Amino acid sequence: MKVYDPLELFVAPEGNNNWSGRFAKTNKDNSDGPLASIEGALEKIDNLQKRPRKPCKDYDYAGIPGSVVVWLRGGIYNINKPITITGPRAFPVTFTAYKNEHPILSGGSTITDFKTGKINGQTAWIADLPEVKDGTWEFRQLFVNGERRQRPRFPKEGLYRLKEAPGMPLPAGWSNGGFNRFICKKGDVKSYENLNNIDVVYLHFWIEERSPIESFDSKSNLVTMSRPSRTHLVGSHGSQLADYYLDNVKEALTEAGEWYLDRKLGKLYYLPLPGETLKNTTIVAPCCNQLLRIVGKPEENQLVENIRFQGITFQHTDWRHPGEDESSSQDLLHYPSATRFNRGSHAASGQASADVPGVITFKGAKNCSIENCEIRNVGWYGVYLAEGCQGIRLVGNELYDLGAGGIKLNGSGANEPIAGRTCWNRVTDNHINKAGRIFHSGVGILSMHSANNLIAHNHIHDLFYSGISCGWVWGYQESASHGNIIEKNHIHNIGQGLLSDMGGIYLLGPQTGTMVRNNLIHDVKKMHYGGWALYTDEGSSNMVLENNICYDTNGEIFHQHYGCENIVRNNIFVNADDAMVAYSREEPHVGITFMRNIIVSNGSPMFKHSNYTENGRRIISDLNLFWDQKHAKPIFTNTDKKVNINSWRKLGHDPNSIIADPKFANLAKRDLSLNTDSPAFKLGFKEIDMSDIGTRTKYE
Repeated sequence: MKVYDPLELFVAPEGNNNWSGRFAKTNKDNSDGPLASIEGALEKIDNLQKRPRKPCKDYDYAGIPGSVVVWLRGGIYNINKPITITGPRAFPVTFTAYKNEHPILSGGSTITDFKTGKINGQTAWIADLPEVKDGTWEFRQLFVNGERRQRPRFPKEGLYRLKEAPGMPLPAGWSNGGFNRFICKKGDVKSYENLNNIDVVYLHFWIEERSPIESFDSKSNLVTMSRPSRTHLVGSHGSQLADYYLDNVKEALTEAGEWYLDRKLGKLYYLPLPGETLKNTTIVAPCCNQLLRIVGKPEENQLVENIRFQGITFQHTDWRHPGEDESSSQDLLHYPSATRFNRGSHAASGQASADVPGVITFKGAKNCSIENCEIRNVGWYGVYLAEGCQGIRLVGNELYDLGAGGIKLNGSGANEPIAGRTCWNRVTDNHINKAGRIFHSGVGILSMHSANNLIAHNHIHDLFYSGISCGWVWGYQESASHGNIIEKNHIHNIGQGLLSDMGGIYLLGPQTGTMVRNNLIHDVKKMHYGGWALYTDEGSSNMVLENNICYDTNGEIFHQHYGCENIVRNNIFVNADDAMVAYSREEPHVGITFMRNIIVSNGSPMFKHSNYTENGRRIISDLNLFWDQKHAKPIFTNTDKKVNINSWRKLGHDPNSIIADPKFANLAKRDLSLNTDSPAFKLGFKEIDMSDIGTRTKYE
């Protein structure tokens, strides 16, 4: 059997799609050389596939002997619409960076024709953009020297609060929305220039809502928004109205690093930072919302297979509300079980920005990969594995400065077509940071209706909602999420006081076989409620959470809303403001087996909520080590300060647990390794190895 070497093709920004693509450089007479684009390489491969296969050094006449490697030379490849690869396609093709070069697929356009002028009393760089003035180009993001710059907002720091919401009953909780009017405090909103280009961004519950202003009545201070709300305009359950800010206010353009696009005049204003000059500054505005679409038809078994991207930067895209234009409407969640949280005409989705598309999207794909790539300066989720994706590798990537979350998976639900199932994917060793910059409720890694995935060794930080979210069925109904392994992820600095009801790892619905283990989670900060490290939300059942180290949250460390037969064992929980552990809904069955954990409080109760009675038996707790840094006798529930260890045991809990200093190596510096004489070992606690937590330099 003849073994063939892979065919090599080359692509370069200065290439030509009429050339052969067999050479890395242009020849002396400029008659042949690399191709100009990925699309050109795909066309060349398709043409070669039509030719007969036979051993021959001249691939141009011999067909394709084996797989294909497409080398991308360094430089910027400007694209104004997403590269689209459709199925069926099974031939192995790898697109990879050439040697140590740095190819960039950019959806942006560099703006150079600036003049110096004044706006709001500030010195500004001003560019005239006729395409903006005539309505053929509008952008909502701007990137300067590879970094996001902010549109001007009011207030400059902090948030306003709604004064009144006409027609909305109070108190109110989460429910059907449809409210698009509020009365502001005097002076918070004014009759600004270009009023309809200003977004009201209000933050409540676990979502942000974003809507342009339709009108403003300066006499009554009534603001009317063009998009109705998803839910009541309250901060969380109760009478406290939502907080908000105004985004893209021309009159607020006063601080260095801010920019404003006047669509009516066709002018871009930028206030440069100290040290920025027109010579040392590159300013890029996006021209498209997506960069790459790999799309098969799983319902017809027409899959795209074996397409790989390695070492490539994907950069500079814009954002729109899902469905606001053609490109985003193509990437909405299609299956019925997922439509509950699509926004339609509303100002938000119901949770996790679940309907926001991906800058890179796979659908009906198998054994494809994005590896060692960089995805940055984008307006949506970084990567989206939609229906019918199996065996996809998302490994070793840097995802930075994201409009929504990092990586999203979603397949068909339990009662939907099997062809649409998304499963057996590998999401490991990715660094996801500075996310949720537009859609604040975006999640680092969001897995919906997806099974048997490995989500491991990721480093996730600097975002405003959950780090990893897995499940997507509310209650005890059948779920397509099961058998997921979530391990050795480092998750920290999430929430940041902007949203509520989040978890470092958030779990939802029955998920038999799902393991959450050996994760490091810390610094979770809520706005109103729900700053939790581990969160088993509605119906979360049949999961094991073990060997996790979690500390420093302003909610609880572990919170179970309601669920069944979850095992929480051999974890270290340190310092939570509200309480250490909570099980918030009364249920007639055992929801948690809580064994061999180390729980160290700084004065807060060990357990929160009531009815941990022997008759209730919602929790089986034993062989745990409890320690309170402030009280010699720890408080065991928040309902009665007299509940000490003896009272707790009379309720049937922790007969063999102890109160003792666990003897960490250095608690103050959060070195939570245990000294050899730790009393926890006598309870059967096993040391937790965190030496390889987060991303690795070497991986499979």
